[in-house]
Amino acid sequence: MDETNPNSFSEGDTRSARRPREHSARRQQGFIMPALLTAIIFATVFVSITPDILDIRLFDQFKNTLSSQQGVLVINDQSKQGITIGIVSGHMGLDSGTVCDDGTTEADTNFKIATLVQQKLNTLGYKTDLLQEKDPRLQGYKATMLLSIHNDSCTFVNNEATGFKVARAIGTVDQNMSQRLLACLKSRYQQATNLPWHNSVTRDMTEYHAFDEIDPSTPAAIIETGFLNLDYDILTKHTDTVAEGVTNGILCFLQNENVDPFPTQAGQ
Repeated sequence: MDETNPNSFSEGDTRSARRPREHSARRQQGFIMPALLTAIIFATVFVSITPDILDIRLFDQFKNTLSSQQGVLVINDQSKQGITIGIVSGHMGLDSGTVCDDGTTEADTNFKIATLVQQKLNTLGYKTDLLQEKDPRLQGYKATMLLSIHNDSCTFVNNEATGFKVARAIGTVDQNMSQRLLACLKSRYQQATNLPWHNSVTRDMTEYHAFDEIDPSTPAAIIETGFLNLDYDILTKHTDTVAEGVTNGILCFLQNENVDPFPTQAGQ
C-alpha cells in the first residue's frame, strides 16, 4: 500500500480485504441452510397431522385464549375509577311485573337481586347506578356496561319452564364486547346457580327498550334469572346465590376472564 495515498492497495492487500466478506458470506449460508431445512421438515410433519391426532385440550386452551382477546376491556386505572356499571331493577317505578299467588311480585324479586348485586360490586370498589325501568337517565346513558335484571312468570307452564335467559344489545358499536358480556353472564350465572339455560329468549328481551335508549358505545344485556314458579325457592329464599351468579358474570366481563364463546345469533 502506498502510505502517501490511503486509497491505494496492492494486489495482496485487495485479497486480504476480500477475505472477511467471503468468510461472512459462508457463515451466513451455514446458518440459513439448516434453518431452511428445519422449516421444510416442520411444515411437512404439520401438514401430515390429521385433526384426530391433535389434542383437544390444546384446542380448548387456544379457543379460550382467543375468545378472551376479543372485546376485552382496557382498564388502565387499577383503582377502578372511571368504571361505571348500570343496573336496571326490572319494573321498578313502573309496575309489579308478574304477581304470584302468595303476593310475591317480580318487581320486588328483581329489586332484591339488583340491590345485592350493587352491594357486592360496591364492596369491591366499583361504582354502580341502580336504575328504574323507565329511568330518565337511560337516555344516552354511557357506562362501562349495563345490565337489566328480570324474572319470568309465576304461572306454571310445564315441567320444562325452569332456568335462566340472557339477551344482549345487538346495536352496541363493539359487537365483540357485547358478545363477551353475554358469554360471561351465561357462564358464571349457570356455574353459581346450577340453573339450566332456557332457550326461549323473546323479542321483548332482544328488543328491550333500554337498548335503544342508551349510548351505543355501552355494552348491555338483560337477564331473566329464573321462573317464579319452578325456580321460586332459589329466587326468593337463596337470593344471595342468584346475586352472586349475576355479580360473577359482571366481574368476568370487567376482568377479561377466559370464557367460552357463544353463537352470535340475534341477541343470543
